[in-house]
Amino acid sequence: MTRISIRPYPFRQAELLKQSGLHPVLARLFAARGIVTAEELLTELPALIPPNQLLNSEKAARFLADAIAAKKKLVIVADYDCDGATACAVGLRGLRMLGADVDYIVPNRFEYGYGLTPEIVELTAREKSPDIIVTVDNGIASIDGVAAANARGIQVLVTDHHLPADTLPQASVIVNPNQPFCDFPSKNLAGVGVMFYVLLALRAELRQRGEFDQQNQPKLDTLLDLVALGTVADVVKLDPNNRILVAQGLKRMRAGRMHAGIAALFRVAGREPRLASPFDLGFALGPRLNAAGRLADMSLGIECLTTDDEGRAWQIAQELNSINADRKDIEREMQDVALLHLDDFQAQDTHTITVFDASWHQGVIGIVASRLKDKFYRPTITFAPGDEGLIKGSGRSIPGFHLRDALDLVSKHAPSLIQKFGGHAMAAGLTIRAEDFDAFQIAFEAVGKTWLRQEQLERIIETDGVLEEAYYSTDFIELLDGQVWGQGFAPPIFCDEFKLVSQRILKERHLKMVLEKNGMRYDAIWFGHTDSFGERIKVAFRLDANEYNGVTKVQLLVEYVEQA
Repeated sequence: MTRISIRPYPFRQAELLKQSGLHPVLARLFAARGIVTAEELLTELPALIPPNQLLNSEKAARFLADAIAAKKKLVIVADYDCDGATACAVGLRGLRMLGADVDYIVPNRFEYGYGLTPEIVELTAREKSPDIIVTVDNGIASIDGVAAANARGIQVLVTDHHLPADTLPQASVIVNPNQPFCDFPSKNLAGVGVMFYVLLALRAELRQRGEFDQQNQPKLDTLLDLVALGTVADVVKLDPNNRILVAQGLKRMRAGRMHAGIAALFRVAGREPRLASPFDLGFALGPRLNAAGRLADMSLGIECLTTDDEGRAWQIAQELNSINADRKDIEREMQDVALLHLDDFQAQDTHTITVFDASWHQGVIGIVASRLKDKFYRPTITFAPGDEGLIKGSGRSIPGFHLRDALDLVSKHAPSLIQKFGGHAMAAGLTIRAEDFDAFQIAFEAVGKTWLRQEQLERIIETDGVLEEAYYSTDFIELLDGQVWGQGFAPPIFCDEFKLVSQRILKERHLKMVLEKNGMRYDAIWFGHTDSFGERIKVAFRLDANEYNGVTKVQLLVEYVEQA
């Protein structure tokens, strides 16, 4: 079931925002998204929360400054997704700018699993012989890995943003806004954001030590294109602090001041950097980088972000593009198989979905889980074969169902069922024995039954209501596109009733419509849908400026249609 709803907004708040000089529609949109003062909309760097508010950032800065002074060798151990790759590139570039001797290693996810494991410590020691390991976007759960490093006399600095378990690893320093006793106001920093903050703190420490002054210090803001990409691609909430980081990164991209790899990814994706938007980062650049970690290994993605050679960056971007095309093919096949498994699936009888197929690819199950979750609107976990009789699962959730907590509850009820798990509210991963699949399915569904009410399993398209006719314009679209929308700060969707003038199917896949209201006609397209409708319809839509033969016209990108 799907229904359209209208997001309420505090009228008084909207009026106050309007009085502070905001466009009346923007004032209403922002008020509906919890913005109280115009200050929360500032996107200049001075508005960032200062680094000293992030627990242990100053301790990490002293630790790193001492390491640089003692000429110690640092090795970054990265995670294999887009956030991990950008965090690694930011750490590598930033630490080198600040004088560190630093290298990186990125483990293959299929051989070594996730996080800093004892095996990765051994590999790193063997191949790189570091004095210090710096984790980015992982490490908060790596109790055994940190112990293994300590036993070898290697110190560890953990930078992470994932939720910690009850016990923390015995690292030299841990920087993570989600660790106990950290009062950092934004708990939503991505892994790349945490690394960027550590660099800001380190630069301040080195300034204090007289290494450089405000005038000649390294310009860390050159890293913001990477910070923006990792933040959007990791789908963390775009709170005011994250919006600053993203807005600043987008500003650099639009001005053409970005790293070679990011420029190459824009080009290979056929997107225009001067019009860069969060959508480009999340749906065009991010997936191409992620594909390397899913099907091959992420070192290719990291090299793309760390090379300054434009030719090499372009070569890698093309390679990433073709890996991503393979990923799409594999994903389509897996999705077809998944739908066969779910052939007799009765949505009303179940609160969760768990599927396993022996032919599936570990690197792509997360995307398939995401697609099934979108289709059936249920928390979904898909499993693929791992090693030695184990199967690996990747899950995606819906609002109101905290996936990591759900797995935690399953493992408390049946301690031997899950071998290991981790993640957060909307996405998580786990490993179980193949023969335990049925038992897990039953246990997970039991949590779903307890936690989810039937109305939570209805998809609600939240809209911002009716848009006044004057704003169906390319000028207004430009104003909207200039804002930073994304996770937790939803892009505006409007809804209204229209007369359906004409409808036809485009390329056998998409519904093309002409809609009319008060004598005005609008082109509209609903991608991936081939339904047909009667004369009066209610439409939820986003505004889009469609350029064709040099003419730009307003087009409605349809999110949902129902008979009026």
